[in-house]
Amino acid sequence: MPADSPERTCLEAIATRKLIRADYNGAELRLAPHLLFMRHGEPFIGAFNPGKAWRSEEERRLGYFKLAGLHNLALTDEGFEPLDGADTSPPREDDDLLFAI
Repeated sequence: MPADSPERTCLEAIATRKLIRADYNGAELRLAPHLLFMRHGEPFIGAFNPGKAWRSEEERRLGYFKLAGLHNLALTDEGFEPLDGADTSPPREDDDLLFAI
């Protein structure tokens, strides 16, 4: 895995609990990645979006993003605390977990 790959950036973000920033569908997101997994040979992350307007604290959850859809991915210096009660197991039975908080 190359040192500057999106997968490597996500691994480092999970290990150090640092936010990543990325362009996604024309918007810039800040994400708190909690897990990295493979689905059908493609890398995905499970991440919390702290900038999203949640209706309630109970509604806050991880979103799943295909790394190929996140552009200009970069590690930030901003730390995060893992989302309380977040399930860091792969979302589907046939997904392969690579790394998690």
